[in-house]
Amino acid sequence: MNEITHKAGFVNIIGSPNVGKSTLMNKLVGENLSIITSKAQTTRHRIKGIVNGENFQIVYSDLPGILTPVYKMQEMMMRFVNESLKDADVLLYMVECGETKYDEQIIARLNKFEIPIILIINKIDKVPAEQVEINRTYWQTILPKADIIDISAIKQINLNELLQKIIEKLPDSPPYFPKDELTDRPTRFFISEIIREKILLLYQKEIPYSVEVVVESFKEEEKLIRIGAMLYVERESQKAIIIGHQGTAIKKLGIEARLAIEEFLEKHVFLDISVKVLKDWRSDELQMKKFGYYEG
Repeated sequence: MNEITHKAGFVNIIGSPNVGKSTLMNKLVGENLSIITSKAQTTRHRIKGIVNGENFQIVYSDLPGILTPVYKMQEMMMRFVNESLKDADVLLYMVECGETKYDEQIIARLNKFEIPIILIINKIDKVPAEQVEINRTYWQTILPKADIIDISAIKQINLNELLQKIIEKLPDSPPYFPKDELTDRPTRFFISEIIREKILLLYQKEIPYSVEVVVESFKEEEKLIRIGAMLYVERESQKAIIIGHQGTAIKKLGIEARLAIEEFLEKHVFLDISVKVLKDWRSDELQMKKFGYYEG
């Protein structure tokens, strides 16, 4: 009788901003690990989600969207993407159906790779079938070695087919993480991401992209968890907008974030949010490292 082998590997998801990478990873993992909003560039860090089966373990990484950096923070975000090209066992390159733009340097690197590449055409529910076929033909010429799968992440169309293709491409390996782990990120990280998601939803224009959220305290009591979070912004004017007239804006932020954190932690939460100006923090490499942007 043949011994059943175990497959495991790192599966990294890259693509342009707002293509649906976070939605896809959350659907594949079965938990909301990555921020999902209608705004682009919501993923700042490399977030790993772990999926276990009886004979496989997939370690997904949701990477920031591919863009041309205009300040230091975006440069560091793009380092995550470049690092992901080195350590993936399987690479998922995600595009939106109808999309034809791409980063020539990254495509050139992918075409030299020996690792399996799956090109995912997302949002097929929004276009006619003939448009999907045209797009498939186009991308097959751009990445000829890639397997192509058409999906709708939000409607979960063809996700089982995608999962089976990923498992097929995984190398034989024991699991990298304990089988009961969902992610390698600590609880404080996800609390900060929940708060940042609410900022993205509640504030307009540049404000959400100028805010960094740091959970400075987390004290678990018998019936309550007390959380202290600091919001760092670049300008006094941004601080005023975050707080709002007579504190109305930050109060609304606190209520919505607290409710979401309580749902995440399944316990009552007392959330204290403060705001501090840290001038031009997105252009300060030392500060970026303190916030964790140097890690891959």
